[in-house]
Amino acid sequence: MFQLKLQLFSSAKTLETKIDMFHDKIIDAAMTFKKSIGEFLENGRSESFKKVNSQLRQIEHDADQLRRDIENRLYSQNLIPDLRANVLELVENQDRVINRFDEVSYQFYIERPEIPEIYHSRIRNLVEQVTDCVENMCIASRSYFRDLSLVRDYAQKVYFLEHETDLTSGHLKTAIFDSDIPLANKLQLTTIIDEIEKIADLAEDSIDRLLIFVIKRDI
Repeated sequence: MFQLKLQLFSSAKTLETKIDMFHDKIIDAAMTFKKSIGEFLENGRSESFKKVNSQLRQIEHDADQLRRDIENRLYSQNLIPDLRANVLELVENQDRVINRFDEVSYQFYIERPEIPEIYHSRIRNLVEQVTDCVENMCIASRSYFRDLSLVRDYAQKVYFLEHETDLTSGHLKTAIFDSDIPLANKLQLTTIIDEIEKIADLAEDSIDRLLIFVIKRDI
């Protein structure tokens, strides 16, 4: 497996570093998103929430810069030509995950949803599952460049966690619609829950493609 890594990144050490940095940004975005939603549940659209929201926006901006740099290096230096299209698609898919973190956090900032305290723990649980799903997506992706034998293990964790987010969001939306809060409130909350859940869907989509790339490297 070590030889596979050498073959993939021979004469492309800078590219390897950039891809590692991009994966770091995914983890940063996941952790900052979790902090952002937790801060909103505690204090609403407070100054501390705005600060964390801005941090997440900066992470998204930095990740975009890294993505462009990776794309430019792959084409301008003709690096890993056999796998270039796969790497590009992988990075672009994961960039969508980071973008979604930023978009959902900003949605909280704009809409300022009124979330009854009874649902706080369930939303925290959903966010925890979503961020765990993305973190395992990231580890699976790193493994693609370092140890192909680990990709399927972490991919399976992504599939499991994505299914858990489906169950959690479904139970939460059912509880909301069974409650006595105004219909407009119900619709706003279930829409936001859907947006959070979609982050795990994007991670699952990325893993679907990644496993295809693994098969291609095995051939």
